Amino acid sequence: MKLGLIAGNGRFPFLVLDAARGAGHDVTVIALKEETFPDLADAAARAPAAPLHWISLGQLGTCISLLKNAGVTRAVMAGQVRHTKLFADIMPDLMLGKVLMRLAAKNTDSLISGVADVLAEHGIELIDSTAFLGPLLARDGVMTRRAPDEDEQRDLEFGCSIADAVARLDIGQTVAVKSAAVVAVEAMEGTDAVIARAGQLAGRGVRIVKVAKPNQDMRFDVPVVGVSTIEAMKAVGATALSVDAGKTLMIDGEAIMKAADAADICIVGRSERRG
Repeated sequence: MKLGLIAGNGRFPFLVLDAARGAGHDVTVIALKEETFPDLADAAARAPAAPLHWISLGQLGTCISLLKNAGVTRAVMAGQVRHTKLFADIMPDLMLGKVLMRLAAKNTDSLISGVADVLAEHGIELIDSTAFLGPLLARDGVMTRRAPDEDEQRDLEFGCSIADAVARLDIGQTVAVKSAAVVAVEAMEGTDAVIARAGQLAGRGVRIVKVAKPNQDMRFDVPVVGVSTIEAMKAVGATALSVDAGKTLMIDGEAIMKAADAADICIVGRSERRG
């Protein structure tokens, strides 16, 4: 089967590319000049080679033409496109311009849902972004050597209630809490920046909660954590991390758990949304 890979930044595209090829798919890669790591070109060139095309963020029409010319009928989005790019000097083509004009709000869900609708109109189905990466999704319960203590558990439960409300409004997916007080809330800046700010504001002992949105669309904007998340927590003395089981991609697999154990950070997978 022919599959299109629309690649943003981070290691997510590399994982999807390797897994899709391993599953027998012929992959065509669309890489975004402003976001995708350049070494994805080397990964795409490895046997079996995957054609790779570099386009700019605003070139939705070109993206669709390239996928259709390759015979692609299913595509997957992998990797982040920073929301701040909406306010950068990006020139949308006619097709993306029409999408932007129809949006009531320029939040992540609205924008990418609009793009997905246009892909569908051209015969390209956008599929679950973790379709090939099931083993890397967070599992239920304590995933590290250490479980949260009573204080950490209370903060994580409190943080989940706040993060759920923030995610419901499509503001962000991460909050930092300490002693049942909200220290920092994610907007466009990303998880690691929120963690750093929380450390500056509240010092050591911060707890981090990252959640999926209610009715999370697994085709895009799936929560992702990696070793860099643990490194950011270690740098500020954050002690506990909660993620949503089955809906959060642990991008570095077991390396995350090893890094967390070494830093005495506990990681918990929440089985279902509360409240």
